[in-house]
Amino acid sequence: MHSPIPTLMWQGDVDGQLVLLDQTQLPGALVFLECTNADEVWIAIQELQVRGAPAIGIAAAYGVCLGAQAALDTEIEAMQSRVLQVCDYLATSRPTAVNLFWALERMKQVAQRAGSSRPRQRASELLAEARAIHSEDAQMCAAIGQHGAELFSDLPKGSGILTHCNAGALATGGEGTALAVLFELARRGQQPKVWVDETRPLLQGARLTTWELMQREIDCTLICDNMAAQVMQAGAVQVVITGADRIAANGDSANKIGTYSLAVLAHAHGIPFYIAAPTSTFDPAIATGNEIPIEHRSGREIVQGFGKAIAPEDVPVYNPAFDVTPASLIAGIITERGVISQPTTERIANLL
Repeated sequence: MHSPIPTLMWQGDVDGQLVLLDQTQLPGALVFLECTNADEVWIAIQELQVRGAPAIGIAAAYGVCLGAQAALDTEIEAMQSRVLQVCDYLATSRPTAVNLFWALERMKQVAQRAGSSRPRQRASELLAEARAIHSEDAQMCAAIGQHGAELFSDLPKGSGILTHCNAGALATGGEGTALAVLFELARRGQQPKVWVDETRPLLQGARLTTWELMQREIDCTLICDNMAAQVMQAGAVQVVITGADRIAANGDSANKIGTYSLAVLAHAHGIPFYIAAPTSTFDPAIATGNEIPIEHRSGREIVQGFGKAIAPEDVPVYNPAFDVTPASLIAGIITERGVISQPTTERIANLL
């Protein structure tokens, strides 16, 4: 299997820059963005040039480092004030992915840490924290892949696994969440047959997941979202695995719109439905999925998908980016610490 192309990387020291793989250009072109300030990171997150809950958190952490550069030659109080301001600003880029807020909170804690009175030293500490967040995520992805592969070790070779949206290396600092499981199964010789939902409205399954799987030489077939039921009915799917952007304390999970539909279909066909996500995606402060904020995006993404009009311009559009799958439909949540089978508030709290 080919090595993945880095989704994001920091170049240089405290006065360096963040380089992002522009995911809006895939699969047609490999375009890298050089972000030199927090505004460019905010735009990259908002415009989905970088996306996926873990990758958003990592990018935001590096974005704080960029924002801190404006205070390198000031006093420590000015540096702390600047970092807190940048954190609050980056938190407005997208509302649903909890990793964004988790990473920014870690950066705030570093900014407010007692000790060094020199802004440049504090900037070094901030960069070290951002790099730690990045490294930890790569390790979490590897562990998720291992736990998932163990969970599905009894699946026959060539079993059908259906996934939705993109939960691979492009969405994280490592190999991904749901796709990390598939990559590990492939390394172990289980030859998974992957069914990939196109994933409306931005086709992240079609554009990104198929690209990643083909890069790794893993057998995959692209289907339209409304074909999933027929593929299941035909007996071609044995397991469904998706990622998540936020998981409530009781296990209700928010993921790209259409995930809830898949869970309902899987339940109707007796197919186990799994979520793969790091523990940083859990939000214990939210009791149930009813409290998860759902991002609503511009209707233009549907009416004029990728610049081509496919519906009347003045038609009203309802375009939520996420839906919430109830924990009752989830067979298990695969984390870097292990698998939570039939998730409940108590089981999740015990793992966390």
